[in-house]
Amino acid sequence: MSETLEAKKDCTEARAALEEFLHNELCAEDAADVRAHLATCEECSAEHHVGEMLTAALQGACRDRAPEELRAKLLATLRAARDQHA
Repeated sequence: MSETLEAKKDCTEARAALEEFLHNELCAEDAADVRAHLATCEECSAEHHVGEMLTAALQGACRDRAPEELRAKLLATLRAARDQHA
């Protein structure tokens, strides 16, 4: 296989595994393969960086607490829906 085709295959495999890699869901061997690829591929490394940023932003958003007025309104709506279907 030519070097260009091999590189594209490596990129395809690395990108397919990025989500699991970001969440530490790969076995040690697969994670090492992805890590090695990221160390040598600028494009995949950039995509990984974007994934890290998005993951951090989402995790931060999940830690934020909704304003009390919104929480009370949502709970009231949920209770009313539950009572209608009970």
